[in-house]
Amino acid sequence: MTYTVIATWVAKDGEEDTVAGILRVNAEATQAEPGCREFTVWRETGQPRTFVLYEVYDDEAAFQAHRESEHFKRYVLDDVVANERLEQRFAKFYEPLDPD
Repeated sequence: MTYTVIATWVAKDGEEDTVAGILRVNAEATQAEPGCREFTVWRETGQPRTFVLYEVYDDEAAFQAHRESEHFKRYVLDDVVANERLEQRFAKFYEPLDPD
């Protein structure tokens, strides 16, 4: 069963291009992880500070491994979070609906 994460990031005013660059690099590294089936980042039309991350993993363990990866720590925790580049960051978690 796959494990899906849909995260929303809202960059602080003036940080949107920096955040976009970090997301590009992090996405490329994440897509190469074992257990990652998809990692796609969108930027909201008309709201250039808002990003949506669509992540699909083999299972929750693969997602947790992603959160422990060197690139996640380097780009997300040690840069975006530590430098307070975001106004808002949240995620929702999904699993497939089994057919009846």
